[in-house]
Amino acid sequence: MATTNGAVENGQPDRKPPALPRPIRNLEVKFTKIFINNEWHESNSGKKFATYNPSTLEKICEVEEGDKPDVDKAVEAAQAAFQRGSPWRRLDALSRGRLLHQLADLVERDRATLAALETMDTGKPFLHAFFIDLEGCIRTLRYFAGWADKIQGKTIPTDDNVVCFTRHEPIGVCGAITPWNFPLLMLVWKLAPALCCGNTMVLKPAEQTPLTALYLGSLIKEVGKLVKEAASRSNLKRVTLELGGKNPCIVCADADLDLAVECAHQGVFFNQGQCCTAASRVFVEEQVYSEFVRRSVEYARKRPVGDPFDVKTEQGPQIDQKQFNKILELIESGKKEGAKLECGGSAMEDKGLFIKPTVFSEVTDNMRIAKEEIFGPVQPILKFKSIEEVIKRANSTDYGLTAAVFTKNLDKALKLASALESGTVWINCYNALYAQAPFGGFKMSGNGRELGEYALAEYTEVKTVTIKLGDKNP
Repeated sequence: MATTNGAVENGQPDRKPPALPRPIRNLEVKFTKIFINNEWHESNSGKKFATYNPSTLEKICEVEEGDKPDVDKAVEAAQAAFQRGSPWRRLDALSRGRLLHQLADLVERDRATLAALETMDTGKPFLHAFFIDLEGCIRTLRYFAGWADKIQGKTIPTDDNVVCFTRHEPIGVCGAITPWNFPLLMLVWKLAPALCCGNTMVLKPAEQTPLTALYLGSLIKEVGKLVKEAASRSNLKRVTLELGGKNPCIVCADADLDLAVECAHQGVFFNQGQCCTAASRVFVEEQVYSEFVRRSVEYARKRPVGDPFDVKTEQGPQIDQKQFNKILELIESGKKEGAKLECGGSAMEDKGLFIKPTVFSEVTDNMRIAKEEIFGPVQPILKFKSIEEVIKRANSTDYGLTAAVFTKNLDKALKLASALESGTVWINCYNALYAQAPFGGFKMSGNGRELGEYALAEYTEVKTVTIKLGDKNP
C-alpha cells in the first residue's frame, strides 16, 4: 500500500513510511542547453531565459531558449532516426524494452538529484517529488518497458483461401508538450509509451521548470542509443490532449467521514493545488455538511507550509508570480460573491510565493471559484440534498477529467460512477493513479488516454494485411 499524488490509496494512509532521503540543498545545475540528436546545443538565436526558485525568488540559472530553427533541427534528426535501416528502426522490440529499463535504472540512481531539481525549480516539497513524482517516473518506464515486445496484432477470419492479419506499427515522429506542475512525471508519461512503440520524439516543457527535463536528456544520452527529439511533420496530426478539470468530489451522508475529509483535503491541496485532478468542487450531503466543513478547516489550518526542502513541509510556494496572482484574484472573487471564508484567504507573510491553505463554505454553483480551474490551494465546499441533484450539478461543467465518490453503499457508488461524465472515477480514495490504468478526460478535459495498454493505441497505426492463397489443393 502506498500514497500516490498525495492520495490515500485503498482508503488508508501508509502507517510505515520508508526511510527519508537527504535533500540536496545546494545543487549545481549542469544541464541548461537544448538536447537534440543525442547532443547538447546552444539556441540558434542565442536567446536564453531565466528560471527562478519560487521559494526565494532567486534566479537559479539561465536556459537556452529554443526557437523554430532549433525545432527544425530536431525534426530533421528525428526524421533521419525514423528512416528504415536506421539504428533505431533496426532495434528489435526486446532491445527497446531494455533501453527503457536502463533509463529507469538511471532515474533511480539519480533520484535524489532529480527530486532536488524539481523542488528547487517548482517549489514542491522534496519528499513529494522523491516519493511520488520520481516513483511514478520509474514505475511508468518499467511498465512500458515490459510492453515493448508484447504489442501484437490479430488474425481475422474472412474467406476460404484468405489469410488476414493486423500489424501495429509506430506512427513516426511525435511531439509532446509537458506541463509545469509535474514536469518530469508528465514527460515520462509521454516518452515511455512512444518509445516503447518505436517512435521518435520532441519533448518540450511548457513555460517553466525545464531543469528536470534537461537532466533526463543527460540520462538518455547516457543510455547511448538513438532516442531523439522531434515534432510531427504531417498536416493531418493525431492529437492527444490531457487538459484541465474542475473535478467533483461527492461526499454522501453515509461515508466514512474521517476518510472523506482526509482524501478531499489531500486531493485539493497536494502540489500546492496545482493539479489537473484537484478536488476543486467538494459536494457534501446536507446531513453531514457542517461537520465536514469543521473537520476540513482543522486539516487546512494544520497543514505545514514553508521551505519545501524541510521534511515536515507539505505545501511549498506556487510556481510563479503569474499563478500566485491568479489564485489570489480568485480567492478575492469568492469573498465578493458571498462564499464564507473559513480559513486562509491570503498570502503568507514570508518571502516567496506562498499562499495559506484556504477553505470556503456556502459555495454556490454560479461562483467563479466553483466554475473556474483555480490551480491553487483553495477548497470550495458545496452542499447537496439528493443523488440526482448532485449528478446534474457535478456534470454541469465543460470539464470531465476526474471525479470521486465517498459512500459505504456500493449500489450508490456504482450508480454515481456510471452517471458522472469523467474519464476517471475514484470510489473511497483520491488520486489513485497507476501506470497500468488509463488516464484522460471527457469533454474539454482532453482527447485520448495516457498510461496503460490504452496509451499504446495513441502511438501506433494499425495495418491490415490480406493474403490470397492459391486455389489449387495441395
